[in-house]
Amino acid sequence: MTTEVTSKQLIHMVIGGEMKSLDSVEFSNLNAVDIVGLFPSYAEAYSAWKQKAQATVDQAQTRYFIVHLHRLLDPAQN
Repeated sequence: MTTEVTSKQLIHMVIGGEMKSLDSVEFSNLNAVDIVGLFPSYAEAYSAWKQKAQATVDQAQTRYFIVHLHRLLDPAQN
């Protein structure tokens, strides 16, 4: 007897940009938000996030985030 395991599709989005202030998570200009891309695994999203975060390390107001879109699309599932 074989058990088929269906894996759930994961979607991670990496975005970033300049924040209004250092102590908030509010972009200063939504039209200038950098949408880095969509990634099928956290590891790939993390790699893209790290690359962008390191490239902007001298810009204190700029931050990048990994958004777990699959959690937003199906909140019942983690």
